[in-house]
Amino acid sequence: MKKVCLFLLAALLAASSGKAATLTENFATNPLQDGWQIFGDTNLFQWDSTNRNLDVTWDSSQCNSYFYHPLGTILAVDDNFSLEFDLQLSEADATGMLGFELALGLLNFSDATNSTFSRPLATTPNLFEFDYFPDVGYGPSITATLSDTNVSTTDTLDFYFAYDTLPLATGLTYHVILTHVAGETNISGQVLNDGQIYTSLPNSYPGPITDFRIDTVSVSSYSDAGDTYGDSIFAQGTVANLVVTLPPPPIQNLTGAFSNGVWQAQFGSQSNWLYTLERTCDLQCWTNISPATPGNATSLFLQDANPPADKAFYRVSASRP
Repeated sequence: MKKVCLFLLAALLAASSGKAATLTENFATNPLQDGWQIFGDTNLFQWDSTNRNLDVTWDSSQCNSYFYHPLGTILAVDDNFSLEFDLQLSEADATGMLGFELALGLLNFSDATNSTFSRPLATTPNLFEFDYFPDVGYGPSITATLSDTNVSTTDTLDFYFAYDTLPLATGLTYHVILTHVAGETNISGQVLNDGQIYTSLPNSYPGPITDFRIDTVSVSSYSDAGDTYGDSIFAQGTVANLVVTLPPPPIQNLTGAFSNGVWQAQFGSQSNWLYTLERTCDLQCWTNISPATPGNATSLFLQDANPPADKAFYRVSASRP
């Protein structure tokens, strides 16, 4: 008699609701013990347990460095999502012809940690972030940046900017909200101070955004290596009360059972995702037992027509095409 263990399906079912998800960090406890990690210069990021915030140094003389947390999903142009946080600067000095930015936002971790990734050279695919450029003689800039998958050293135009030429005063706390609406090829933002709107970023540069793939939230300190205009930044401040609002998970209401002697998994799917049924007998090595199947925004069935005679564990993986 065939026996199929349903433990993994039940565990996944508990996390698969149809509601939007949130990633929240109030820095009440050490974020490095709650899924946050550091890539690059670890000295740029320090948790302040007393004030419950993250002390950040943005220093472009150092390598690309990130205080980051995986989102647990992959965001694309057809998703609704947003990012908000509190920012207070104690120092923000830039030099050069064009200046340089401090940043906090969403990115593609594989791209951002690639040796070719360069903010000065505009080789920065898959970004959704807040940037602040201190004044270097032409006025400051508060900016919301979106870049697509096509940005490269030979294609530096696929950026969308929403911006305002206002300063961020030191010693004041600003609440930043960045929003992406599903299907839109832009980004909108608001910056509030003391509960009042400071700017809604009324100006824009409408670069030709197509699509993007984003999987990580990050406080980002970019290197100025390769900059030909003498641009740099040194800034210090704190980040607090960070929230990322995400779309519903791509797999919802997952169940599994035999139907006419064939094992199948059933779940609510989303369009623009690919789904694969995987099987293991030892919880170590997983095998794909169904082809990658496009979601249909309704119930999807994935089958194992030849399950093993003893027992097996199943899971469904979801990926962006």
